[in-house]
Amino acid sequence: MVRIGLLGCGNIGHIIAQHAEGFVISAVYDKVPERAAEIAGICHGKAYRDFAAFLDADTDLIVEAASVSAARAHAREVLLHKKDLVIMSVGALTDGAFRDELMATARKTGTKIYVPSGAIFGLDNLKIGQISPITKLLLKTTKSPQSLGLDVPTRQRIFSGKAHDCIKSYPKNVNVSVAMGLAAGQDADVELWVDPAADKNIHELFIEGSFGETYIRVTNVPSPDNPATSYLAALSILTLLKNLDSPLVVGT
Repeated sequence: MVRIGLLGCGNIGHIIAQHAEGFVISAVYDKVPERAAEIAGICHGKAYRDFAAFLDADTDLIVEAASVSAARAHAREVLLHKKDLVIMSVGALTDGAFRDELMATARKTGTKIYVPSGAIFGLDNLKIGQISPITKLLLKTTKSPQSLGLDVPTRQRIFSGKAHDCIKSYPKNVNVSVAMGLAAGQDADVELWVDPAADKNIHELFIEGSFGETYIRVTNVPSPDNPATSYLAALSILTLLKNLDSPLVVGT
């Protein structure tokens, strides 16, 4: 059974710990030790106060469920310890130099970097963009103004551009577009809308290419314990972890 080291003990970390199936969480780390201790109590793993000791623990794979800054600070060190890595804060990979460095390190150490599907559907077939050009790759996201700290009376677009530019103004709202771009092999176009009538996050994917065209609309239900987290995103990482050592691989 795969042994997991959990880096980050927020809402996603809690969900992973509470629903561990097909894998074991043997090590837990958070910059706030009390959070790590709480998660360790749930999953019966060991909480670490020292990150170096956490990396030396008996684990096969480290799951980053903390933040973009944590992913940037620790990802390469994880790979250098010859441990596979799951990155939830995929916004960290908008930095091309950082992404290339991680990929080079993974090749050198024989490790893998996993990016869960997150809060959308359809990432598997977006990979065809790596061999057949995609002519339109657009993500339109609609959120409530309150979720972005805004007070606007009507629906309006607050950003239009590329995913790598969106992170500069809205760093917590790029994970879906970055995952799309990584799958397709090109930067996604992004439109970010706010709507006072929206009570859930809505992601609309518009994709066109030599294969034809597709449209996907996902309305995300918030995580039960944290409205800022998509429940679908949490479920996607649980599914990834459950199937890591499965002999049957489904999907492109």
